[in-house]
Amino acid sequence: MKLHKGIYRHFKGKLYEVIDFVTHSETEEELVLYRPLYGNFDLWVRPKAMFHEVVEINGEKLPRFEFIKRSNDSNE
Repeated sequence: MKLHKGIYRHFKGKLYEVIDFVTHSETEEELVLYRPLYGNFDLWVRPKAMFHEVVEINGEKLPRFEFIKRSNDSNE
């Protein structure tokens, strides 16, 4: 599954914006730069593999983050 810059819904229901994709300087691990669309809008990074994870909630398998739409300023 390819990730896109844009808006995602976390499995707990809140929305997040993926801003860009970055690489760890030491390990070269691919990371996702994102921010919540609520609260203080701090920037966060998470390993791309973790962003893609499927979680199991009450016996139901759900994507950790579900793609909703591309950002208005996305130039992918």
